[in-house]
Amino acid sequence: MRYSLPRSRLILICLLFNFLLTTCSERAGERRTYVLTTGTTGGTFYPVGVALSTLVSAEEEVGFSLTAISSAGSMENLKLLRDNQAQFGLILGIFAAWAYDGEGPIRSPQRNFRSISAMWPNVEHFVLRSDLVTNGTISDLANLQGERYSIGMRNSGAEQTGIYIFDALGIDYNEDLSIAYMGYGPSANALQDGNIVGMNVPAGPPVTAITRAYALLGDRMTILNFSEEEINAVNAQFPLWSLYHMNPGTYPLQEKPITTAYSPNVFVVRDDVSEDIVYNLTKLLWDNLATLQEIHGATK
Repeated sequence: MRYSLPRSRLILICLLFNFLLTTCSERAGERRTYVLTTGTTGGTFYPVGVALSTLVSAEEEVGFSLTAISSAGSMENLKLLRDNQAQFGLILGIFAAWAYDGEGPIRSPQRNFRSISAMWPNVEHFVLRSDLVTNGTISDLANLQGERYSIGMRNSGAEQTGIYIFDALGIDYNEDLSIAYMGYGPSANALQDGNIVGMNVPAGPPVTAITRAYALLGDRMTILNFSEEEINAVNAQFPLWSLYHMNPGTYPLQEKPITTAYSPNVFVVRDDVSEDIVYNLTKLLWDNLATLQEIHGATK
């Protein structure tokens, strides 16, 4: 015997089914995953990015998830943002300026991102083997006569800012140095093993790679200072750098204060991410600032 539902009940079932589908879709959409691109694992961008993504994942009410990925740094981060392979990114302030104007290593303007907040200072760590130090400032790098020096990974923020600073100070890195392209961790290993005489590590202190190197080498390595004149030369085109005073004890066996330079890091987002998502993430960031500061001292 064939049984047929009354038309009114059939309509009700269809409505309920559509409601359930819509509700499930909305709930799935509420937890959309966004990508935050950071930097190398031996720097500061990556651990802070992982901490931030962990905070987001723990808060169901924010309505989305955030996955932090490692990268070569600011240069690659801009490409990932441009291609929508990442929606959020941490970049050096100078790269934001370059991207907006299409200058430096950025060949054409890239303006599809917005700044959420300035973050911690990006502190220059130009490290040199102590027996090669003469006056103790970054100008000592002009006297290396072809010694092997790590400037960072290719296409990284470290490489590009290092080149920019060398150019501003008249250091001919092609003639004065034998450039090696390594990430922060491999650079620290190479310095400890005697395969390079120094390394360029811009990041918020304490930097894991610098901590490791200091713990083993102690006073056999030196973080070079910046003078007022050198800061002024670096700021000639983009006035982004200031002097940064690093207290003794920032790193193991670091007994003397260091006066180096810093520029701002910037937390950015693609301009097609909704304002609600950006607001919720910004609120979460500031509401949990103390937690982030416990995870990494650079955010203090």
